[in-house]
Amino acid sequence: GKEVVIANAIIAILTIGGQQLFSFFTFSCPCHVGQNLIYGLAFLGVPALILLVVGYALNNQTWRLVTGKRSPLQETTPNRLLQCKLICFVLCSITGRALVAPVTWLAVTLINGSYYVCAVSEYVSVHYYGANPNITAMERRRILAAFPCTQLVPPELTRARDEVILLLRYQSQVAGWLLIAVVVITVFLSYCLASCFSPLSFLHFRYWSSYVHNEQELFDEATDQHSRLYAMQHVRKFFGFAPGSEHVKEIRIPSLREWQAISGLAFLKLVDEEHYDYSLLHDWALKESVNGKYLKTDEDP
Repeated sequence: GKEVVIANAIIAILTIGGQQLFSFFTFSCPCHVGQNLIYGLAFLGVPALILLVVGYALNNQTWRLVTGKRSPLQETTPNRLLQCKLICFVLCSITGRALVAPVTWLAVTLINGSYYVCAVSEYVSVHYYGANPNITAMERRRILAAFPCTQLVPPELTRARDEVILLLRYQSQVAGWLLIAVVVITVFLSYCLASCFSPLSFLHFRYWSSYVHNEQELFDEATDQHSRLYAMQHVRKFFGFAPGSEHVKEIRIPSLREWQAISGLAFLKLVDEEHYDYSLLHDWALKESVNGKYLKTDEDP
């Protein structure tokens, strides 16, 4: 839908901006044998992995899939094949959304080329100009590893350094554009296959998408209102009035024991097979009777 496209576009733009700032303020190639590869791959892969995990964590479908259970009201045995297909479909959908940021990161960093140049400079198999042909392979790697750092390259190797950097940037940018092309084609083919195998017509699918979206919005609104009204009953019992009430004639003065009962930390508490206590105040309100000290608001305390 349009909202998904807009959300993905915003994620991609934020990732591009973050990558540029990240590269400008933090990236500095060590230009040392054995360290360039680790440093460059760390900047390429670790942020992408973090963005992937964050993408999974921020998707509500992930937690719905993880916490989902078979309903106790469901008496018939579920179709295992259908369940597997549904789980695979949801996982593909979640993964597709989660991959937007890491793929954008990888594509932008490869097109930029700095990380790739740093990572593989010492492994370039070229004969640079002005070099002594009798030098050892280790000495060659040491010289090549210093190429990303201009200040460490001798003047006689400046031309060779420029050619190596151009070669590596070419490889990196080609890899970046190939990654973008593969992702775009894969996404397009996925949508085509999903539409071909969908049991719904185009307009019916649009109606279904609209219904699911509206149902979720209405459910969220009802959840907020229901939980607010339910919590208000417990707050009213504890303080003797509801927030927002006008012309409050009396208030309740909680005792020290009651303050202690609702303070502290607590897990979700199972009351019976079908109900939970959501908080300490909720637990207190269900157990304690309405009594205690009341104070008239129009009287001098």
